[in-house]
Amino acid sequence: MTDTAMPLSYYLDITLSDDKLQAYIQFTNCEDSFALSREQLDDFLKSRQIVFGIDQAKLAEIVRDPKSFFFSKTLIASGMPSVPGEDGIVKLVFDLDDQSKKPAELEDGKVDFKEVTSIHNVRKGQLIAQRIPAGSGTAGRAVTGESLAAKDGKEARFKIGKNVVTDPDQLALYAAIDGMVTRTERDKINVFPIYEVNGDLDYNVGNIDFVGTVVIRGNVLPGFRIRAAGDIRVTGSVDGADLESEGSIEISGGILGHNKGVIRAGKKIKSSFIQDATVEAGDEVLVSQSIMHSQIRAGKNVICKGTKGLIVGGLIQAGERVIVRTVGNSMSTVTVIEVGVLPELRNELQQLRTHLRSLHDNLDKTEKALVLLDQLAAAGQLGPDKVAMRIKLNHTKKQVSDDLVLSKERMLEIEKSLEDSERAKVEVISNVYGGTKVVIGRYTKFVKDTAPRVVFQLQDGDIAMHPLV
Repeated sequence: MTDTAMPLSYYLDITLSDDKLQAYIQFTNCEDSFALSREQLDDFLKSRQIVFGIDQAKLAEIVRDPKSFFFSKTLIASGMPSVPGEDGIVKLVFDLDDQSKKPAELEDGKVDFKEVTSIHNVRKGQLIAQRIPAGSGTAGRAVTGESLAAKDGKEARFKIGKNVVTDPDQLALYAAIDGMVTRTERDKINVFPIYEVNGDLDYNVGNIDFVGTVVIRGNVLPGFRIRAAGDIRVTGSVDGADLESEGSIEISGGILGHNKGVIRAGKKIKSSFIQDATVEAGDEVLVSQSIMHSQIRAGKNVICKGTKGLIVGGLIQAGERVIVRTVGNSMSTVTVIEVGVLPELRNELQQLRTHLRSLHDNLDKTEKALVLLDQLAAAGQLGPDKVAMRIKLNHTKKQVSDDLVLSKERMLEIEKSLEDSERAKVEVISNVYGGTKVVIGRYTKFVKDTAPRVVFQLQDGDIAMHPLV
């Protein structure tokens, strides 16, 4: 460019994008004789505040051959855009979006079609979700050198439902009670203490294992299982299924065990009837209609005194009392009722007696073998293998003898508790039939003839049968 030439601004113009992230150079007047130095071009850019992200190679091309840029708009600087921060998220411990019901795969590759329900159990104080804070944005820089503000990420918020609490910093969500984690309308996170099935417990629902209370508004079908840390309530019947509750169990329609189903409760069991089932309650078993050919154990009472109130067949064991309207039938079906000691103690005593017989047999065989070895030793015919056997048998004898002592002591403890049966009694409101066996503590009474309205209880070291007042 000659000294007589026009100012550089006559030939060149700089335009910026709206966000100031791009700067363009364009020729406004074109002359074939036009030329400029790199210093002149740099000074021109500075005069227009273009100081960042300059494309030095492009400027060198313009200085070397300006004519090739006469009729185009050329990008000569690029800024650094701002980067927004990442949005915060709520990260759940459980996958509440997975609603598919798939059968559980067993170790051998088979599948259990009864294991299809996945309940998200939580205990009080257990972590349910964490909030990951939003990230800060990274500032950008315009071609003019000024800082471009960046937006921070949007903060996530817990959508709090029922029975959940957060920490003071709102970074963690915890269960306020034992129960199941559920997401309801507007994505609220809740913990519910009750798991409800509106219908039968079948292959569509599968086995249930829950830390709260379970309600089945239908029947429990054969082969299925319910375990609950709370109560279990069934509006229909339980048919050949297993129920286990740390609380109480209430079955409106009754229990059909088919000699398979086992019903256990830490507290009470209430049912309209029980047939061919094993039922165990830490407190009471309450039946309104009948107990037929079943094994019943209750820590305190078994009560079956409704309008029918019938117990026929099987074994009824109660820690304190059995109250029933009718026991047995006119065909003298064997029906056993035991009261006055915790059922588990009475069963333990029976097992101890069996174990004691086995110990005596083992001890007898061991002592006979030792006698033979002693005779061989006296004759000087005891080889090394027989010496080892003799040592082993003496060790066995000591172990069996020690076990005998401990077993006898435990039996005495239980038998002593059997003596303390003052509160134990069996009340029959209507009739007790022949074939009934009544056991109170360590005493037994067989009923031969039908008797109306009677009470069985201990008196003077025997079971007395008095009229029911």
